[in-house]
Amino acid sequence: RGLGSSASRAREDSWLKSLFVRKVDPRKDAHSNLLAKRETSSLYKLQFHNVKPECLEAYNKLCQEVLPKIHEEKHYPCALVGTWNTWYGEQDQAVHLWRYEGGYPALNEVMSKLRQNKEFTEFRKERGNMLLSRKNQLLLEFSFWNEPVPRDGPNIYELRSYQLRPGTMIEWGNYWARAIRFRQDSNEAVGGFFSQIGQLYMVHHLWAYKDLQTREDIRNAAWHKPGWDELVYYTGNALTSLE
Repeated sequence: RGLGSSASRAREDSWLKSLFVRKVDPRKDAHSNLLAKRETSSLYKLQFHNVKPECLEAYNKLCQEVLPKIHEEKHYPCALVGTWNTWYGEQDQAVHLWRYEGGYPALNEVMSKLRQNKEFTEFRKERGNMLLSRKNQLLLEFSFWNEPVPRDGPNIYELRSYQLRPGTMIEWGNYWARAIRFRQDSNEAVGGFFSQIGQLYMVHHLWAYKDLQTREDIRNAAWHKPGWDELVYYTGNALTSLE
């Protein structure tokens, strides 16, 4: 009876484990390497600065004087892709998107040089007096998205930020590799990124529109394309929140 009871418990334990232990498919590469552009080694930094309302005009003027100098200097391996103020959503906020051409070594080189840059040190000190809070993320760009490049304006830009459930990044990428084809007719797709450092399992899509009515028309038109609704449904299942 003792032997039989032990065997029975072992079978029961094995059966219970089969319910809760999911088999993991073996992968020979990191998810980020599977999703990111292989032809470039660019790293992106997205900065969010919440500015004191009474300081926003002075903040913008200060950034306009200093940030383009870093962008234009040849010995800084980085580029200022875009800088914006928010109209809807978080108010009195500035958003900056930087590209480091060469990945983490380029980021380290720029940060090291800026610490020796007296003008930038003074800029950061003056800027700090204008801020309520700030945060940033380091990002890679999805291989199937457009490369973010300068475009004629004026435009409004929409930054859609998605918080994914852990473990769904590959699934998200597979669906959006098809979904992006539905959103190219009006050249509205600017860039798509996923986080590496900072808040993880975050995806950011950046879109450009002539105005809010154009945005509405383009988004409504997508729903008339066969397959778009299905892709929206399945990617929605991967989300915990979006903004």
